[in-house]
Amino acid sequence: VMSNLGLERYLEGLELGLARTPVGDRYVVEHMRQHGYNVGGEQSGHIVLSDYSTTGDGLVTALQILAVVAQSGKPVSEICNRFEPLPQILKNVRYKNGGQPLDNVAVRRAIDSGKSKLGKSGRLVIRPSGTEPMIRVMAEGDDEKLIKTVVSDIVHALTDAAA
Repeated sequence: VMSNLGLERYLEGLELGLARTPVGDRYVVEHMRQHGYNVGGEQSGHIVLSDYSTTGDGLVTALQILAVVAQSGKPVSEICNRFEPLPQILKNVRYKNGGQPLDNVAVRRAIDSGKSKLGKSGRLVIRPSGTEPMIRVMAEGDDEKLIKTVVSDIVHALTDAAA
């Protein structure tokens, strides 16, 4: 769910698809198995190459990149620098255990407004942390000033709701 929109656009240009799953290696691997995919990963850097491993393995990934570098004769910087990431902002907002800030009317309005402002030029992901009482607010898009405003508005609404 957190892969940069710039990657998605780059892959579309190559006529390749991008599947988004909930955050977590287990969801990535499950989706790969269900659909027969052999490459998956997360923004955190976990890359799963199912031809070699059933979980993210940094050494296997590094060896595969080095194999491509050796076969192509191109530098790593050229092989691994293929797309331009879009500006992306991630903020975390803590709340009291047991609270439900995403149910707050002002928060819902701020989220809806942010989605509307971004339109097709950006993306907004609001999700509770799976490990702590925290809401993660991520926005990305073509206009960095706009995504800063959208994130700020949502964080402000969440902070008020969490108080």
